[in-house]
Amino acid sequence: MFWKRPSLLPGWCGNRDTPLNTPISDLTFTVFDTETTGFAVGSTDRLLEIGAVQVKNKEVWQETFQMLVNPERDIPASIQELTGISMETIKQAPMSLAAIEAFLAFNETANGAIWVGHYVSFDLLVIQKELRRHQYKIDMPTCIDTLDLIGYLSPSKHMLDLEVYASQFGTRIYNRHQALGDAMTTAHLFCELLYHLENSGKHTLADLIEISDISKKNIQF
Repeated sequence: MFWKRPSLLPGWCGNRDTPLNTPISDLTFTVFDTETTGFAVGSTDRLLEIGAVQVKNKEVWQETFQMLVNPERDIPASIQELTGISMETIKQAPMSLAAIEAFLAFNETANGAIWVGHYVSFDLLVIQKELRRHQYKIDMPTCIDTLDLIGYLSPSKHMLDLEVYASQFGTRIYNRHQALGDAMTTAHLFCELLYHLENSGKHTLADLIEISDISKKNIQF
């Protein structure tokens, strides 16, 4: 099974060497989302699911990734109702380290993939905290937040809700509060945003990083 392969973690690295002048149309993006047992991921809450899909040439590709995670703690009733993930559902699921390794392996199939998420700082924090619990640390790849792209294109928009933005930009909406469904929704929204950005004169990786500089954000939960 996917998570039984030899560990990628000790030697895995991100895509920091991708030239900044690389055209957006030449980039591969891994759009991902996580579900958790709650927002206190720095303390008691844990990773529950990872979902991802790849975007190439401003199109959502068929390859997807989805994996439930055994959080090694009870799932609150409110989260079970929201996500549809129950204690019975995750009984045979892998632990977080194995799930993250499988997610990294999915990224390996798209050499140089840039990570993308909606409010991606939270998802990055989830992965970092889970790795730290197992005494691992990896260099995170270049990450783009769709919220920042929306803020650049439409400065008056201040809401965080993914479904609201997808509706406003006329893109598809998949199963909400499921990692793969939210990743798919984000991916289609991201493709639409890329078209708007290119029409605004933004054509390279450097342009995306300038708009969405995750390194400047310090989010704690």
